[in-house]
Amino acid sequence: MNKTELIAAIAAKSDLTKKDVEKSLSAFEEVVTEALVAGDKVQLVGFLTIDVVERAARDGRNPQTGAPMKIAASKAPRFKVGKKLRDAVNA
Repeated sequence: MNKTELIAAIAAKSDLTKKDVEKSLSAFEEVVTEALVAGDKVQLVGFLTIDVVERAARDGRNPQTGAPMKIAASKAPRFKVGKKLRDAVNA
């Protein structure tokens, strides 16, 4: 399901216009991004938790040449699925 299909599905279930759903979804994306950049965690109980994990710098290898290389430290979003969603998928 892509973003357009998601917007259409939400609009059909919520009796909102596609334009309103698109605005809401865009606002949701912005709020989640801002929260993660600020170091906060976003938690929708039973559905999804998103936080930021820090990855330490490490040594790696170029897969094409096999030459050693340094991989810089970075931050990455981490997604954890909630119990209700996991149970629904496994049902």
